[in-house]
Amino acid sequence: MSERTALIDLAQFVGRSSLLSDDMAARNRVLNGITQRMLPRKRSVGDLLGVVMALSARTRRMVQDPVSVDIDVFAPGGGRAVLLQLGKR
Repeated sequence: MSERTALIDLAQFVGRSSLLSDDMAARNRVLNGITQRMLPRKRSVGDLLGVVMALSARTRRMVQDPVSVDIDVFAPGGGRAVLLQLGKR
């Protein structure tokens, strides 16, 4: 699509939001739907259990000792071919 076509489409755009309705009851229904989606919903026991398990796993990983991995890659001449450093020492 060329830029000119996109600009023409944008110029011909007509907003079709239900909030633009002249009917106040229709606008109130739309606003009520928007606010209901923004309100916190009740969480199930499964949701809470998932959060607890995720936090527990994260805590276990944080207290473990850091891992050190040595990778030796040599060039055909016998010298090191790769120097790889991840994280802090």
